[in-house]
Formats: sequence, structure tokens, C-alpha cells
Amino acid sequence: MANQAAIERVASLVEEEAIDCDFQRVDNFTYAESEAALERVRVEASIAQEIGLPAMFTESVPLPFGVRGAVRFSGQAQLHATKYLLGLARALAGEGSHVFEETHATGLARSEGRILVSTDEGSIRARAAIVATNIPFVDRGLFLARCHMHRSYLAAVGVDGDLPDGTFISADDPLRSLMPHRSVGRDLLLVGGEGHRPSAGVDPGERYARLERWASERFPVSSVQYRWSTEDALPVDGVPYIGQMTPLSRNLYVATGFRKWGLTNGTVAGEILADRLLGRPNRAAKLFDSNRIKLRASARRFLSENLRTGARLLRRRVSRPDPSLPDLSPGAGQVIEVGGESIAAYKDERGEINAVSAVCTHAGCIVDWNSEERTWDCPCHGSRFDRSGKVIQGPAVEDLAARSVD
Repeated sequence: MANQAAIERVASLVEEEAIDCDFQRVDNFTYAESEAALERVRVEASIAQEIGLPAMFTESVPLPFGVRGAVRFSGQAQLHATKYLLGLARALAGEGSHVFEETHATGLARSEGRILVSTDEGSIRARAAIVATNIPFVDRGLFLARCHMHRSYLAAVGVDGDLPDGTFISADDPLRSLMPHRSVGRDLLLVGGEGHRPSAGVDPGERYARLERWASERFPVSSVQYRWSTEDALPVDGVPYIGQMTPLSRNLYVATGFRKWGLTNGTVAGEILADRLLGRPNRAAKLFDSNRIKLRASARRFLSENLRTGARLLRRRVSRPDPSLPDLSPGAGQVIEVGGESIAAYKDERGEINAVSAVCTHAGCIVDWNSEERTWDCPCHGSRFDRSGKVIQGPAVEDLAARSVD
């Protein structure tokens, strides 16, 4: 219900602030291709109706391939996220409010009763601060143990003929999502899925190929225009964490674990934390309490995820990479060993080697080379670095140190 209310809040903001972000109402379908998934879809439709969501079971699904049935959620929304956020930033500026871009927060401390935020451009002192950086870059509330990162892949494909009317997500495994994107001169179908935990040994190119193969089997795909991936924090009990960083953290708040529903869960977080700072009650605050303990809902997953991360960290630290510099192709990277140290080596298009430490600056895991996006990715907690070692996604806040190799 909180996410449904968030859709209406976004709609009102778009209208109130006259934000040109291609906002439109759409129906969303969670569809089943198999008999097993069909039963789950029927149950979901029934529960959604019981709690008052605009949902119903239907066998009429506007897709050009065989579908047994779906939950149709009416009155959902689709928008251009970047245009929407730029509109919000313009509406926010003024009256003592500011938006600062390209300012990298690196630390938090208390100073004279205020929160001191350290950045690469200086320090900011404030009465209250909210850490909303996917996974918190300071982990005072053990959110790295209560969330795990999950990567998903998307491809934007051209399709001969009309795009499907609505947005879609599969109830079958592997999960697939479909969303039409209509713009002047180019209509594209966004196809998502192939998700996995950040880990060594995954070939991103093969993940994209599976998505595109699946799309071509169901639509008259004429071209693949774009490919990209994203990482999101999944909470162990399935509900985002929104509230105080710890029970004792006065005026320091957190919002994380959005489960790939960032636009609505982010809006929910904004409402809850604004009410908290202004001393107003919020009906959803208890559900999303960032310091809740739900052993029945999360104990098994908490243990399995953290054992998996611990094993990965130990395995990568005790394994020995190749001790010689391989004959890398231009645009390729590999972890090697030089003088007992793990080195991340990348060969640029001119044939020059760019070498940095392969030890993630967050928790000491050994990074892996992402051949599709040409980044160094941490398999433990999802930090990512560009080919020169610069942080592009946390929770790491420090770059990989430069190294030299013969």
C-alpha cells in the first residue's frame, strides 16, 4: 500500500511542479507462462485484492506470445526517471535548499552536536543527515550483513511493429521484465533479467546474449541498441530499511534495501524521513523500521548470505592469481600476482598497461574484471571501479591504488 501511495505522490509532484518527464498511466502485468507460475499468480491476485490494491486476475494479456494468465495492476505509472529527478532538483533549489552534484561523501562524524559529512570537496555540518547511497558507505547499522547486492541486466531492442501496451514482469524463472519506451523517431523495448549476486566467474556478455535470445524468440527484434546493468540492495526480510542508522544514532538516518523498486520505495523513504525530521506521525514508519529484528522472516537468509560472502572473501584472499602478465588484448583486463601482491591489470586501446591494486578498498576482497562494461567489480559487496581504479559505486569510498608492472 505504501508503494501504491507513492505512485500517487509522484503523479501529484509531476503535476504540481510541471515536470516534463513523459509521465503516463499504464497497467502492469505479472504474467505466467507455466502452470506452476499460474497458481502463484492467482494467489497473488487474490491477496492483492484483499488488501485493497487495484489488482485482478486476467487471462487477457497484451503480449504476442503464449501466456496462461496474469495479475493486472491498474493505474500504475511509467516515466523518464532522469527527467523526473532533474525536475525535482529544479523544484527544490532555493529558500535555503541546494543540490550539489559531483561531491563524493567519504565519511561521517559528530562535531559539536552536529553531523559532519566529509567529502572530496570539503566538509558539511548539518543538524541531521540521511545516508541514501544504495548500500550505506558507513555501516554502523550492519546493513552490509542485512542486505546483499544483486546485479540485473537490461537490453534496449528495436522491434518491427507495435510495442506491447503496458509493463510486464514474469512469474516464471528466470525472471524477465518488459517495458516499452516510446520517443520521437525511435521506439524501443527494454528487456531485463538474468540477475545474480556479484560474483566471480559470471560472463556478462553471455547474460546479455540470453536476454536478447529470449526477446528474439518472442518479438520480431530488428536491432539491439543499448546494453547496461545495475546493482541493487536486497534486504534479507524483503522490506527496505528506512529510519535511524542505529537505535542510538541521533539525527543520523538511512534509507537502503529498495529491492529494485527505487522510484516508489525512494518516495516512501522521503515521506517517512521528512515526517520524522518534522515531528509528524507516519503510518508506514514502523513497517520500514531500519532497526527491526524479524528472526522468523530473515534468519535463514541472513545466515546463508553472510556465509556466502565470508566464503567468497576467504577463497579470493587465499587463492593465488596468475604470477605472470598475460598477453592481454587491447580493452581486456585480468588480475595477476606481482611480488606477492594481487594486481588488476588493464591494457588500453594503445596497448599500454594500466595497473592498480586488486584489493577492494572497502573490505579487502579481490576485484574481478567486467569485460562488457570494462570495470573492476567487487564480488563481496558490489563496489565498482573504472579501469583506472576510480570508485564509481560504493560502498567503497577510496580508489584502487596505482601500481606499476613490467
